[in-house]
Amino acid sequence: MVRAALEQGAQAHDFEADLWTLERVGAVVTRATGVVLSRASVWRLLTGRLGWSLQRPERRAAERDESQIARWIAHEWPRIKKGP
Repeated sequence: MVRAALEQGAQAHDFEADLWTLERVGAVVTRATGVVLSRASVWRLLTGRLGWSLQRPERRAAERDESQIARWIAHEWPRIKKGP
């Protein structure tokens, strides 16, 4: 029941971003089961029973240009790289 609710995503539970925090998971658990859990208990539930792990979004600059980076790695890096 809790797993299914969490797999729907945070936005399905009226949170702005589709990002889970311990507080948000605790709120969903309380709504689904009526049981109020501490942050530590929510963490144990996620990592122990549900097998979830901590995930953080990768930070990338909005201006990042992957094709330019690939070009630099292919052409410029070998040119300036020091030998063995």
